[in-house]
Amino acid sequence: MNCTKLFFNDHLVFLCIAFAANALDIPEIFSDHMMLQQNTNARLWGWAKKGAEVKVTTSWNSAVYSVKADKQTGRWDVKVATPKASYDTYTVTVEGDGQKAVINDVLIGEVWFCSGQSNMEMPLQGFWNCPVEGANETIVQSGRYKKSIRCATIAKEGVKEPKDKVSGKWAVCEPKNAPLFSACGYYFAQTLTDILDIPVGIINCSWGGSCVEGWLPKEILETYPDGLVPFDNEDYHEKMKMYNGMLYPLAGYTIKGFLWNQGESNVGREKEYIDRFSTMTRLWRKMWNQPDDNLPIYAVELPPYRYGDGLDGVGGAKFRAAQHEIAKVLDHYGCVCTSDLIYEYEPDQIHGCKKKEIGQRLAYMAAARDYGVEGIGAESPEFEYYEVVDATDGDNAVIAGSKVNTPNVSGKVLKLFFTNSADGFDRMTGIEGFEAQDENGNWHEAIVWSGSEWQGVKRQGCFLKLSCPEAKEIKNIRYCYHNFVVGKLHNMRALPVVPFTTEK
Repeated sequence: MNCTKLFFNDHLVFLCIAFAANALDIPEIFSDHMMLQQNTNARLWGWAKKGAEVKVTTSWNSAVYSVKADKQTGRWDVKVATPKASYDTYTVTVEGDGQKAVINDVLIGEVWFCSGQSNMEMPLQGFWNCPVEGANETIVQSGRYKKSIRCATIAKEGVKEPKDKVSGKWAVCEPKNAPLFSACGYYFAQTLTDILDIPVGIINCSWGGSCVEGWLPKEILETYPDGLVPFDNEDYHEKMKMYNGMLYPLAGYTIKGFLWNQGESNVGREKEYIDRFSTMTRLWRKMWNQPDDNLPIYAVELPPYRYGDGLDGVGGAKFRAAQHEIAKVLDHYGCVCTSDLIYEYEPDQIHGCKKKEIGQRLAYMAAARDYGVEGIGAESPEFEYYEVVDATDGDNAVIAGSKVNTPNVSGKVLKLFFTNSADGFDRMTGIEGFEAQDENGNWHEAIVWSGSEWQGVKRQGCFLKLSCPEAKEIKNIRYCYHNFVVGKLHNMRALPVVPFTTEK
């Protein structure tokens, strides 16, 4: 294209185009400083003269892989066997049709693909008036991870048809580069490399404001009732643009799993979201075409915010519930709870500053589920069921030597049971955020305190007790079930209770 603009002689234009078609061409994702997935057959590709032989040599074992470029397109693909992760650096050499390219400073470790909208895109340096808490200290210390963290940030490019290439080179972890790393992705990588003591690479392929439909192809979108119609006139709300311009060119880069932080642009469409997100994940797994087609995907819960129906509305709460509901229909999926990662003064701040905790929780989940690291608290408490009991039955005034000042209630109360909380919670009384619904459908603030039973019961351990005199006959209960409310209740590993409602 550039040649036709620069030369006006037909002969020169022809020569220039022919040279471009024959050149050894390697995508930027295979640049210096790249990270390759350990202990696998890592996929590399590029373009060369049609039908030409291409040789790839890996320095860690001096192996030579030969492949023929496609006779129609010139594309070549090869899989190279990678060793166990280490802090050693290597080279990958690609030769074809008399040309040679050397990829230097290659690390072998764990590679994760990060995608979504602005809360994944958000760099360590933050957005305008949207800081990342502790960013300066993180950036100052980033050089400590020079040999263990690498990041590739993919250029935002939306197009109507699938592309073969997209810009995005790997960068070394050091103060001059770290400010532009995805904050969520960086803290994930930092925590995971600390846990595993091996290098971790992240590919940040995200676009602020994008809806889940932006990461799906035309063929799937055309099966939906709303088809290809964009949600509004904003570029980032157009469907399939991110899939075509950013995701498709990277499909197949060998990775360990996906991290996903998106949902703000789909609030209000939570029913469709469960199906479309699950469809997207299954498609991506097939596109990456790795042995078990079951790459894990870990999502981040929708942040507290003043969504369309206001602070006390429940549009955002319904969406969060849908995110956790996905676990029932999609294997190898998890959603980290973030209800506590917001300050009271941030109801209009959709880019909460607490990105470190999000990255850490994603890493805890990956470490426990995918790397078999024992002893890590990785799962938040989720509501299971409740029992109706008398106020005085089963109360223990002393728990582990600490006296619990139980409220002065009478009649019937509810015993609430949660997963991942057998040892209790981070407070015994003064528990906020619970509500009870009366028979007329009105919600009232509930009184909640800790309890435990260890003998003569079917389920030993800790639980919560709830009373609400205003509701009289309690019809339903809920916790942190509003657009903006700060979750203050955690389990013993400081993981927040997942917001919920029993109302159908």
